[in-house]
Amino acid sequence: MWLNMVLKVTAIVQKDDDWYVAKCLENSVASQGKSVEEAISNLKEALELYYEDAPFDIVEPRQTFVTTLEVTV
Repeated sequence: MWLNMVLKVTAIVQKDDDWYVAKCLENSVASQGKSVEEAISNLKEALELYYEDAPFDIVEPRQTFVTTLEVTV
């Protein structure tokens, strides 16, 4: 029996030259696109493939905190 489950993950998108790179913070899966929307769409597809055959206990969500820091350089 197949279970369809919705998993919420945290992603960041950064511009790198002419590309946007999207990365999932929970598992480091990444993808890219020519626009933010394309990068996110490609990341979603990559995550679906990543979790396709994952054992159920691996898919358990982890609590993630995101913040900004000021660093003197």
